[in-house]
Amino acid sequence: MESLTNVTFDEIKVGDTATVKRRLSKTEVEALALVGGDVDAFQIADREQPAQDEMHTEAVGAEALLSGLLNRKLPGPGTSIAAQDLHFEGSVQTGDELTATVTAREKKPKGLVVFDCRVKTDGRELVTGTVTVRAPEQRLTYSNLATPQVILRRTDKFAELLKRCEKLPAVKCVVAHPCDRDSLLGPIEAAKLGLIELILVGPEAKIRAVAEAEKVDLSPYRIVSTENSHASAEKAVALVRAGEGEALMKGSLHTDALMAAVVSSATGLRTSRRVSHVFLMDVPTHPHPLAITDAAINIAPSLEDKMHIAQNVIDLAHVLGVAEPKVAILSAVETINSKIPSTLDAAALCKMADRGQITGAILDGPLAFDNAISEAAAKTKKISSPVAGKADVLLVPDLEAGNMLAKQLQYLAGADAAGIVLGARVPIVLTSRADTVRTRLASIAVMKLIAHHRRTTAKNPV
Repeated sequence: MESLTNVTFDEIKVGDTATVKRRLSKTEVEALALVGGDVDAFQIADREQPAQDEMHTEAVGAEALLSGLLNRKLPGPGTSIAAQDLHFEGSVQTGDELTATVTAREKKPKGLVVFDCRVKTDGRELVTGTVTVRAPEQRLTYSNLATPQVILRRTDKFAELLKRCEKLPAVKCVVAHPCDRDSLLGPIEAAKLGLIELILVGPEAKIRAVAEAEKVDLSPYRIVSTENSHASAEKAVALVRAGEGEALMKGSLHTDALMAAVVSSATGLRTSRRVSHVFLMDVPTHPHPLAITDAAINIAPSLEDKMHIAQNVIDLAHVLGVAEPKVAILSAVETINSKIPSTLDAAALCKMADRGQITGAILDGPLAFDNAISEAAAKTKKISSPVAGKADVLLVPDLEAGNMLAKQLQYLAGADAAGIVLGARVPIVLTSRADTVRTRLASIAVMKLIAHHRRTTAKNPV
C-alpha cells in the first residue's frame, strides 16, 4: 500500500529527478509481449537469445515504466503526457532489472515540462530521449494505493462460448424468484444479447420494485406472479414441465428450495439420470477449459452416482465440441489403496467404461490432481496414460473436494467458473451472489448450447 503526492508545475525545478527500479517477472514479460503483438509462444518464453521481432515488446515495456514514473512520482498524480521522442536499443528478458530515470530539462508555457528520460538494464542504455508532460497545477494525493495482482489470461474460452451462441435462436428460460438486483439484471442482460427469452417467476411487486430501482424496463418480459420463494420454485418447475421453458435459472432463492422442486418424483424434472453439477473453469494459466464435477449437489456420491455424474459431464463435453473428453478420476494418490475408497471407485469406473456402462470418453484413475493436469508431473511419477496431464474433466471424490478445488482455482488462479446442472429434463443455471456478469453470461451460454443441442437432436438428458 502507498500514498502518492504530486509535484505541481510551479514546484518543479529544472534538474529535478526521479528514479525507479523494477525486475521483470515472467508474467510481465508475457504481458508486454501480448501488448506489443508478439504472441508467438517462442516470443513470450524464457530464453537466452532475444526473438527477432521483440523490439515492439521493449518499446511497450520501456514506455510503460517511464509513464508510471512520470504519473506516480514526478510530477505524479494529475500528469498527462503530451509528446514523446524516445529511442530504443537492446532487449530485455525475464529476470532483468530495469532502472528508469526522468530529469526535468525545460519548463514551457501552459504547464508543459520536458523531461530527459533513460532506461538502463545491466549497465546498458535501453532507452534514451525526451517526454513532454502537462504537469498538474494543484496538489493531489492518492492514498492507500495497492499494486494489483496481475494474472495473465492466455485464453478466453468464455468469449468463444458466447461467440458460438450469437447465431443460434434464443431459448425460452424460466427464472425462479429474480427478486434482487443481480438475479434480475443477469438474465435481462442475457435477453438483451439474444441468448434467451425470459419468463420471470416470483412476487410481481418485488420484481417490479427491483426493476424500478435499477431503471429497467420489464415490458418485453412475461411475469408469472407467486407469493414466496417456495411457490416460485414450484411454479417455475411446473412451467418447464409443461413445455413452456427449455431451461431453468435460479434467482434469489436458496438452491435447496429450487432443487427440491426439481427432484420431486411426482412434479419435478427428474430423469433416469442422477442430477449433477459441473463447473466449467477457464483458468488463465491452463491452455484449455477444465470441467469439475460434482462440486455443488452430490455431497458423498456412491459409485452408481459417480457413473451418472461421469456420463452427464461427458455428454456436456460433446455438446461443447470435445469429441472424446479425457476424464481424470481424482483421489489423493495415483495407486489403488483399499483404505482410500475414492481409489476403489476410480478403478471401478474405469472398468465400467471398458464394459460400455460409461460411453463417449477416455477415463483413467485414480489420479492425483498434479498428475491429471501436468504432463511433467505424470512423467516424473512414470504414469503412462492417455489422460494423465491432458485431462478435460476432473471427477472429484466428493462435494467438499470439488468445491474447494473450484474455489481455489477462482480465487488463487483467477479462473472464471460457469456453472450448470445436468441430468434433469432441461439444463439448470445455478447462480451465486458472488458471480460476476461474465460468469453469469457464460453459464447462460452453456445452458443455451445444451438446449439448442436438444432441439436439434431430441436427446435427453444432457
